[in-house]
Amino acid sequence: MSEAQAVTVADRLLGAAQKLLARKGIRATTMIEVAEEAGVSRAWLYRQFPDKTALLGAAIVRLTDAYWTDAHAELGTLPTLADQLTAGVRIGRGAYDDPGTLLLRLRMAEPEEFALCVGAGVSGLVPDLAGFWRRYVDAALERGEIHPNHDPAEVAEWIARLMISLGTVPGDTFDPEDVSSVRRHVRRYILPSLSADPAR
Repeated sequence: MSEAQAVTVADRLLGAAQKLLARKGIRATTMIEVAEEAGVSRAWLYRQFPDKTALLGAAIVRLTDAYWTDAHAELGTLPTLADQLTAGVRIGRGAYDDPGTLLLRLRMAEPEEFALCVGAGVSGLVPDLAGFWRRYVDAALERGEIHPNHDPAEVAEWIARLMISLGTVPGDTFDPEDVSSVRRHVRRYILPSLSADPAR
């Protein structure tokens, strides 16, 4: 088999693994099912990936890369932090529904299995999201949307925690499915906190 054919087989296997992860999760997905879904023999599967952990780990890494890339592509087009945060809630909620963005769902539903596959437990979720938001925090600081006395690393982590809460926990006065509700919450509570001097 040529190198190009090997890449194609690996892509088919990873695509099949992602579909099964979306339908069944980590625990219930088997190597045999992945091979069958991909239309590849078990022998070829094991030539590409020695075990389930390696296969699903590679599939999760691919999901993670696609999730961050797609999210950055959308948020990078928005002019203000308020717009980015409002869209961020919707994008984060999509991670629970879209088979191509399973990262959050897998981490929260099966943290031990997720940790085995990618070498990072559920505790990595906040630092990962903080790293994701840091570029938008830095840009908002430059535009004057965030008070210059704020620590950008702390702001990015706070936003990460807010995004998890806002995206996953509806309430009596806040509906994460309603864009106007999200925008109102961002403008009334989050932006005033960020524009104020934290020393006061």
